[in-house]
Amino acid sequence: MLNVKRREFITLLGGAATWTFAARAQQPATPVVGFLSSGSPGPYQPFLSAYHAGLKESGYIEGHNVAIEYRWAEGEHARLPKMADDLIRVRVSVIAAAGTPAALAAQAATTSIPIAFVVIDDPAKLGLVNSLSRPGGNATGVNHFSAELASKQLGLLHELIPAAVRVDLLVNPTSPPTEPMTRDVMAAAAAMGLQIEVLEAKNSPEIEAAFVTLVRYRADALLVGPTALFLSRRVQIATLATRHAIPALYNVREYTEAGGLMSYGTVETEAYRQFGVYIGKILRGAKPADLPVMQSTKFELVINLPTARALGLEIPATLLARADEVIE
Repeated sequence: MLNVKRREFITLLGGAATWTFAARAQQPATPVVGFLSSGSPGPYQPFLSAYHAGLKESGYIEGHNVAIEYRWAEGEHARLPKMADDLIRVRVSVIAAAGTPAALAAQAATTSIPIAFVVIDDPAKLGLVNSLSRPGGNATGVNHFSAELASKQLGLLHELIPAAVRVDLLVNPTSPPTEPMTRDVMAAAAAMGLQIEVLEAKNSPEIEAAFVTLVRYRADALLVGPTALFLSRRVQIATLATRHAIPALYNVREYTEAGGLMSYGTVETEAYRQFGVYIGKILRGAKPADLPVMQSTKFELVINLPTARALGLEIPATLLARADEVIE
C-alpha cells in the first residue's frame, strides 16, 4: 500500500512539473524595445517622459510588461551604427529611433526588425519610407517638421529685429537635414535682404568657438538649427546668447524655458508622445508598412520676457499678440 502511494505521489509530482513547464512555455516573453538616440539622457528627460506616456496609452509600462534597452550617442552620430547593430544582437522586438541620424542608422542596420522613428524632416525625402501614407517597408513614425520651419523662424527673427543686417545660422554639419535647411534659410534671407553666415559646431567646445565668432563679426541675431546636439546643450547655448547679448531664435520651447529669447516650432513633447503610441501599436502586432507617418499639427511661439529685458529688447506688440506663451 505504501509503495502504491509512493508511485502515485511521484506521478503527481511529475505531472505538476510538466504542467508548470508547459504553463511557462505558454507565457509570452516580455518584449524588448531598443531605444536609439543621438542625444543625451539627462537633457532629453522631458521627451523621454512624453514617450513613456505614449507607451502607457498603448498599454505598455517599462518594467511591467515591456523592457527597454537604451543607447545614447551623446551627440556623436558616428557611434549610432554600432549601437544599432548592438540592439539587433540583443534581439529587440522593435527599434525606437529618436531623431533623424538614429532613424537612418537603424534603417541601414536592418530591413526585418520593425522601426518607429521621430524625425525633423520629411521621411520620404530622407528615404526612410516610400510615402507618408504608405510607408511600405519596416519603418514608420512621426515627422515634427523642425527642419522645414527654418525660413518661417528667420521671418520671425527679422520681425523681432527689423534693423538686423547679418544673421548667423548655427548648424551641426553631421546632422542629415542641415544641408536642405541651410538652402531654405539662404533663399529666405535673400528675399528679406539679409546676410546669412553659417557657423558649424559638432560638440560643446565648438559651440563656444561659434559664439566667439559671432561676437567678433558683430552678428545682429542668431538662428539655431534643429539637432539633438544643440537641444542637449540648450542651457549652454541660451546662456552664451544672453551673456554676449545676441538675440537668438530656437525651434522648440525647451530652449526658452532654459533662458532662450524666443522659439517657434512644433510641440516636441507631443511628437514624442505619438512616437510612444506607435511603438505600442507595433508591439501589438501592427506592421510599420501599414501605419501612415504621423505629422505634427501643433505649433507654438514662446517668448521669454526676462531674457528680452536682459538683452534690452522691446518685443513688438504684434509678436506678443501671436505668442502662444509669454514667460514673465
